Amino acid sequence: MNKTKITIEVLISSDVYKVWERWTKPEHVTKWNFASDDWHCPSAENDLRTGGKFKSRMEAKDGSFGFDFEGVYDDVINQKKIAYTMPDSRYVITNFENQNGKIKVTTTFDAENENPVEMQRAGWQSILDNFKKYVESN
Repeated sequence: MNKTKITIEVLISSDVYKVWERWTKPEHVTKWNFASDDWHCPSAENDLRTGGKFKSRMEAKDGSFGFDFEGVYDDVINQKKIAYTMPDSRYVITNFENQNGKIKVTTTFDAENENPVEMQRAGWQSILDNFKKYVESN
């Protein structure tokens, strides 16, 4: 099956250590891992190693909808790259690259078949934008 790949990115005014820590530590993930203010991430778990698993709970604040976002790590290179596979076999890779004192975070993921590609891109980009905002203000 030919999967459409979607790429999103953001440039963060911070050092790679802080960006990596905010991306990977559950106590930070719960503060940014949602696309809009009417959603939240009440819990997160992370076993950050090749073969390790992660899981984040994403829920609408009004309780109307929620789901677990999870996967198994295929590759983890400290402060450089994280790659994982989700339960539906979609593959995701995130790279952390120093660019003139800022950190460029780029995520490429396999699109799912239920929602339009642009909707998926917009949702994931919103989460990444929320991450940038969190890192730069915390």
